[in-house]
Amino acid sequence: MSYVKELRKWARNSDWNQDLNSDQQNGVPAPAILPEVPADAELFALPSPELCSGSGRNLQTIIRERRSIRKYSALPMTQAELSYLLYCSHGFVSVRPGQESIAALRTVPSAGCRHPIDTYLAILNVDGLPRGLYRFLPREHALLLLSRDDGTLTERVSNSLCGQMFAAQGSAVFYWASDMYRCEWRYTHHAHKLALLDVGHVCQNLYLAAGEVDSGVCALDAYHQTLSDELFALDGDNNFVLYAASVGKC
Repeated sequence: MSYVKELRKWARNSDWNQDLNSDQQNGVPAPAILPEVPADAELFALPSPELCSGSGRNLQTIIRERRSIRKYSALPMTQAELSYLLYCSHGFVSVRPGQESIAALRTVPSAGCRHPIDTYLAILNVDGLPRGLYRFLPREHALLLLSRDDGTLTERVSNSLCGQMFAAQGSAVFYWASDMYRCEWRYTHHAHKLALLDVGHVCQNLYLAAGEVDSGVCALDAYHQTLSDELFALDGDNNFVLYAASVGKC
């Protein structure tokens, strides 16, 4: 129980009165607030989220009927639907005026607009997109292809999610990973708690947006850390998976 009590102590840490002595305070240049795009990247531009025709249900109904869905139809998700889910859950709006290098305004809140979370995807059944692993580029509203399916994608995704095969039978699996230094640069020892709060905002928005496009979501906190990080070649130190969710047509 001593370990559990230490974790409780960490979870309630909110002492903002002490000097953070952050890299920001020390004049260190800010790390990029949005993912960099490699020069040789293979990009798939997504349709405007405004092109997605939703169900027309009101927000209160969507919230009331929200459930975790673990069974999906064989229907492919459209690119317009995926675009809508990505924009609503983690889209880019603008940089904050006067703070272009350090603050991005997104469709979810984040402490200091630092947004230390990045969205990665395993695309399994989306019309017109090759099956494979991707990274979402919010400013470009595009997907960066990391690797195409070599025939093992379903197995690798399931293994990364502790054998939850249902997750690999949907349209896509969203993986949310940290870029911790984005937040540590400003908030030092508070950054890690803040990143966990941020990723919760993102997942909840995904649930609500999915209700608008007749799709189901199941949040997944049971994942294999090493296998999930290896899927996307994350370093496991600054960059590592924090949360995941499967998505599919109902």
